[in-house]
Amino acid sequence: MLSNFEEALGFKLEASNLLYVLCDYETLLKKNISLESFVSLCKNKDIKLIQYKDKISSIQTQKENLIFLKNSLDIQIIVNNKIDLIEYCDGLHLGQEDFTLIHKNKKLAFKLIRKRIGNKLLGLSTYNELEILEANELEIDMIELGAYRKTNIDDINTFLGDKITYLAKISTHPVCATGGVKIEDKIKNITFNVVGSDFYMTKRNACCEN
Repeated sequence: MLSNFEEALGFKLEASNLLYVLCDYETLLKKNISLESFVSLCKNKDIKLIQYKDKISSIQTQKENLIFLKNSLDIQIIVNNKIDLIEYCDGLHLGQEDFTLIHKNKKLAFKLIRKRIGNKLLGLSTYNELEILEANELEIDMIELGAYRKTNIDDINTFLGDKITYLAKISTHPVCATGGVKIEDKIKNITFNVVGSDFYMTKRNACCEN
């Protein structure tokens, strides 16, 4: 029997470093990459999941961008943190502190979130063993785990490196490795490679080759 996550994706999940792309709208603008160009790049890759993250635009602009992505791509798209935009996408991703806006009790908060979003996908960021064990008790579909390696844009001081393989094994949910992850990384026990800058680099390289 397929899980909720597998039904959404349309196939059975296995730990195989599938491609999960972070569409960070602020980063796209800084790199002079339009949303249209992002879509074109996505169509040339075997992407299974996209997370739309936007800390700078109005809610209306974010809504329009999500609708554009949904209409342009046949890929599951989840939104970072903005539960009010859940009707325009396929799921929601939350950080460790984001749930406090719903309720200070984590378990109760996620039950309330699940009730609101129904069967849509729900993910949570984790950074250590304790947070993974807590996530195991929550009504979620996946966890992000990182940071795998150091990047120029992270404000995280702890990097998991090879330890991520052990930590991923603890999770009862599919694990999405994040933080300095590259498209070609093969990380044991990881279901998804969450890539951002490494994915955008393929756009720049493509431009240079033309």
